[in-house]
Amino acid sequence: MNGCAWMLLLPALALAGCASQEAEQALARASASYEGVRQDPDVLRSAPKEVTRAGESLERAQRFSGYLGASGDVAHYAYLSQRYSEIARQHSELALNQERAAQMGMERDRLRMALQEAELLSAQQQGRWLEDQMMSLAATETDRGLVMTLGDVLFQSGSSALSPSASRTLLRLAHFLRINPQRVIRIEGYSDNRGNAAANLELSRARAQSVAQLLQELGVAPERMQVTGYGEAYPLAENASERGRAQNRRVEIVFSDAQGVLSAPR
Repeated sequence: MNGCAWMLLLPALALAGCASQEAEQALARASASYEGVRQDPDVLRSAPKEVTRAGESLERAQRFSGYLGASGDVAHYAYLSQRYSEIARQHSELALNQERAAQMGMERDRLRMALQEAELLSAQQQGRWLEDQMMSLAATETDRGLVMTLGDVLFQSGSSALSPSASRTLLRLAHFLRINPQRVIRIEGYSDNRGNAAANLELSRARAQSVAQLLQELGVAPERMQVTGYGEAYPLAENASERGRAQNRRVEIVFSDAQGVLSAPR
């Protein structure tokens, strides 16, 4: 082969090499995506067909990767595999969100029925029940008044969405407020100091608002609730340890006195 022919051939070889490299990278990404959904039981349960299609497309891409000049086919089937994996993941997230919403709806219906039953108690029974509820709220007397602390575990991780166990905790608070109508509360959100301070402030406000929203759904009038977020301010513990940070990620309920007088905000 003469020099001119080599000069014409070299760019073609370079292009082929680039195409092959891109195809291998696409195959690697598709393989990682497929492994992620294949090992996730929630995805397998909610989107089995898409996971199967992702696996079949990946097998074809791997088969073509053994043939010279088949980088286009490799890239095509790798792309299909990755898209099927992404669709499977999206279907799974949608199904999980729907399940959580359904569970929360049933839980709140149950709580409303429990509230109605409690309101049928006699005055004497309500008095004894009210004392029991004050004990169960585990509120602490502070210079700001009675304060009830809701821990980070009552929320979805990194989210303002309440967990089902939060509903059961807030039911006691809703009971107390509905049969003690003179009292008002301030709902305060707090965070640890990890991440962006502005984002932490917004999350602390959103969590406090989620508590107020559930209490309102359970019959507590919105004008009886103040809502605020303090973000990283006023930590209960050092942020140097995970245990300390967990203590600082909280929502506090500040109660007024029996006449409805609430302490000043911080």
